[in-house]
Amino acid sequence: MGKVRDGAVRVGVLLGICLALAAGGVLVWGQLRAVASHRADGDPARGSYLQDPERADRTAADVLDGIASEAEDPPTDAAAFARTESGSDASGSPAPVRWADGGWRPSSPLRARTTASEPAIGALFSPGNDWDADHHCSASVVHSPDGDLIATAAHCVYQDGFRTNLAFVPGYRDGKAPYGVWVPSRVDVDPRWTRSADPDHDVAFLRLRRPGHPGERLEDVTGALTIRFRPQLPLPARLVGYPNDTEQPLDCYNTARPEGPTQLRLDCADVPNGTSGGPVLTDGSTLIGVIGGRDGGGDETTSYSSWFDDSVHALYTRATGGR
Repeated sequence: MGKVRDGAVRVGVLLGICLALAAGGVLVWGQLRAVASHRADGDPARGSYLQDPERADRTAADVLDGIASEAEDPPTDAAAFARTESGSDASGSPAPVRWADGGWRPSSPLRARTTASEPAIGALFSPGNDWDADHHCSASVVHSPDGDLIATAAHCVYQDGFRTNLAFVPGYRDGKAPYGVWVPSRVDVDPRWTRSADPDHDVAFLRLRRPGHPGERLEDVTGALTIRFRPQLPLPARLVGYPNDTEQPLDCYNTARPEGPTQLRLDCADVPNGTSGGPVLTDGSTLIGVIGGRDGGGDETTSYSSWFDDSVHALYTRATGGR
């Protein structure tokens, strides 16, 4: 009887393992299908994708359905959440100042710390079952002729296809969307990224609109950063981003230096996942990079950006319709 019972136990264990593997296979297959449902081919040869408006509207609704809520009394202008031009915020990080006048210093110690939210910088959300946190990357509003453009990292918007479940929440903090939820109408990356994920071209520009608010321009609501192409490094710099497991941004100041001819680097610890696509700034509000590039954006001590060369300038020109 003992042998029969031992055999039955072994059979039961093996059956349980088989059932678990089968269930796991179903779960993995379901996850893969969910991820695939949030991808579209677009035009990889050109590096562009025109978002379906209904799909984009559903994404905005998903963000507002329990992830983030719009302010009951939204700020009336972009200065409402802006940081002051001197002094420090509650975290102790130095606030943006006129760096050309010498009002800049590196963070001490060289570690990223929680900082105040800002209108032109926000979190990039991808709601749905796609193996990412609710907000998986960061982005910033950049000046453009139509006032509707953000910059982020290409790997935030294209991985084996263009993400179709993207939404940008400027000034995001603690579950609040003080300037609304904005969704792409068009996404542009360099075709060298879609072809081979070339880290020297890890930059993307997205044109946005706000569902339910026809005619509203993002830049009029949040203000915008200006872009400096072909920045001459080294430069005093600040990076900003949203870790994907926290509800507020962090920042760090240090000198941005060249890493070879095609990359920018900024040494600062504790810049985790989710900060990808966040801006690298000089002179307070001048964009000279986005966290990404080499090693997917860096490691525990160093962040990278693709250098904003002529190819990034060409990408910006394409994204803004050639203007």
